[in-house]
Amino acid sequence: MTRLLPGLVMTVLWVMILVAGPTSLFWLLIVCMTVFGLLEYFKMTLNSPVSGSRLLVPVGIAALPVFVSIMNDPDLFIVSLFLSLFGSIIFCLKAYARLGNPLHFLSLSSFGTLYIGFCLAHLVFIRHLPQGVAWLLVLTAVTAGSDTGAYYLGRTFGRRKLCPNLSPGKTVVGAVGGVVTGTLAAVLVGGALLPEFNPEFIAVTAFSLSLVSIIGDLVESVVKRAAGVKDSGKVLFGHGGVLDRIDSMLIAAPLLYYLVNVEVLL
Repeated sequence: MTRLLPGLVMTVLWVMILVAGPTSLFWLLIVCMTVFGLLEYFKMTLNSPVSGSRLLVPVGIAALPVFVSIMNDPDLFIVSLFLSLFGSIIFCLKAYARLGNPLHFLSLSSFGTLYIGFCLAHLVFIRHLPQGVAWLLVLTAVTAGSDTGAYYLGRTFGRRKLCPNLSPGKTVVGAVGGVVTGTLAAVLVGGALLPEFNPEFIAVTAFSLSLVSIIGDLVESVVKRAAGVKDSGKVLFGHGGVLDRIDSMLIAAPLLYYLVNVEVLL
């Protein structure tokens, strides 16, 4: 119950913002998710004196793609990725003596920009699509359905571990159950909200996103395992940190955006 209720409340609030909230509120929420997610990421991984207010500089640099994505300009978005890399290099040179391992910082900063800044920016890009809200609801159905199915089915029936050295709590049954429930939830939502799209495309997209959402969850497990922590943070009751809540969506969002664009072009 401590896991179910907070998760249900957050999902309902997210859906309300998508359906009834102004676009500016959605943008603000994505920016907040990005900033909190990057703060958690750097606190977990950056073992150096760079902390407190100093940490806001690499966070802002890595979050730049999200800020730029609001303008919905692909060319400017590519420029923002270069500026993030360039900004990390300048910060590294300036703080060289304090970083301990500057190359380690550059690697962490670059990955954080791609893993969090780049991926979360695609939620904004999806919102800009003609049926953007509907597709975001499909993505929400995938991740919520997959997470819920994987947790409860794995906990009840799971025996064989999926990746015991990486995430001992995840089981094969949980992964299969998550894919099934995530796909079904997304097919139902997509079929209801996107009748102009081919049902086979929606089904294939839902299945692909369900698989990728599990990979996204495991990617965060890699980060947490390397940092030696159980949760990315404590800001969300019963759900750890922001990254713990959005990890399944991070890798899935770019995939959904590009699949929809390819389908439209075809």
